Amino acid sequence: METLCYLSATEAHALMSRRELSPVELLNAVIDRAEAVEPRINAFTERLYESAMEQAKAAETAYLNGTARPLEGIPVAVKEEQPIEGRTHEEGSLLLQGMIAEETHPVVSRIAQAGGIIHARTTTPEFSCAAFTHSRLWGVTRNPWNLDYSPGGSSGGSGASLAAGTSLLATGSDIGGSIRIPASFCGVVGFKPPFGRVPALPPFNLDQYCHDGPMARTVADVALLQNVIAGPHPWDVVSIRPKLELPPLTGDVRGMRIALSTTLGDYLVEPDVVAGTLAAAEALRAAGAVVEEVELPWTRAQIMAAADAHFAGIFGAGIGELAAEHADLLSDYTRRFAGTKPELSFYQGMELEGLIYRPLGELLERFDALLCPTTAVPAFPAEHDGGPLPINGELGHYMLGVMTIPFNIASRCPVLSVPSGRAATGVPTGVQVVGRTYDDVTVFQVAACLEAALPGIGRPAVA
Repeated sequence: METLCYLSATEAHALMSRRELSPVELLNAVIDRAEAVEPRINAFTERLYESAMEQAKAAETAYLNGTARPLEGIPVAVKEEQPIEGRTHEEGSLLLQGMIAEETHPVVSRIAQAGGIIHARTTTPEFSCAAFTHSRLWGVTRNPWNLDYSPGGSSGGSGASLAAGTSLLATGSDIGGSIRIPASFCGVVGFKPPFGRVPALPPFNLDQYCHDGPMARTVADVALLQNVIAGPHPWDVVSIRPKLELPPLTGDVRGMRIALSTTLGDYLVEPDVVAGTLAAAEALRAAGAVVEEVELPWTRAQIMAAADAHFAGIFGAGIGELAAEHADLLSDYTRRFAGTKPELSFYQGMELEGLIYRPLGELLERFDALLCPTTAVPAFPAEHDGGPLPINGELGHYMLGVMTIPFNIASRCPVLSVPSGRAATGVPTGVQVVGRTYDDVTVFQVAACLEAALPGIGRPAVA
């Protein structure tokens, strides 16, 4: 049964198409796995097993009739932040406990229309405002590779579910790395699409830092889900026409020029992460790419100053209104986030964002993609409260332990995080493949090459 839980979605679809696997059999295996491990990892906010089983039975008929859709019968875990009409939409907050959504997120609708079975919804930190996943409402979500560590955030429940074998596909959203951080910490694959590629709901669809996207255990599965959820939508004015359809992936990188940076300027990157990044670079060289180490003039202080100005002006403003009236109901890290006093005004932050992108844009004129670590540390402690952490020997803001925010600033650049190895603590490490603006296809081809060339990381024990 565990073998079924760790099938890729593309494998499962092929087996069901050949009538060698039943959607009901697959769903039962996933449910049994979830019931066994959920008490330890706590990745789900809501189980939708009854409706999921009805859909699995309908999917059986679709395969028999030859009318199966791209995700027919595939169990998909959806991030709770993405609302479903008539279901709770609590965002990990006591303030919203019992809140019922009045509309369904376009991503969720498209998954259902493609035959995906939404069997569970996944945990986030409160208001998705942290890079770890715990809240006063839902408790602590833990990393299946080592329960002392966090799966990351804010799409931590999705990452943990995929790693634990309790879903085949999952959704996430990414305002500062919230897809890529859990992908790295949990040893799965996560894609931050370029701004506008995947439709979102207002008001955050208008925030260039914000991206909804796919997560899975393989690059091909992420591409499969991306092809379902991408494309223009009448609710989202920034959603891009025409829809980009990712082609079949060959992983051929021969002749590509790949830039390599292990520090993105001056990030303090821990040795296990550096080792995984260098292994990824060597794998690309062996596959025929030209990989050249480069320098970027960025500093951590610059990146954080720009991000603080942005978050305070957009994301923090909404939370700040809630904190002013209901601070006692908020988690400590939420109050701290809402109380951030940026060094720069919103306008000054935009000026700095432009300066930050320029050297990356110039670099990507000379190279097809950039390879760098996803995070500077392998993982955060499971119950970290958002305060300072030691990062490669230096105490600093915990968000200096992630290397994702530069590419929310450079929001039109597609970015895939793929596993690069394992740290001494047992948790995985990851690398980011960063592409030119809106060049999703190259990013997926490079990631497919890495997936095929690097040794697998195995499966977590979920102790």
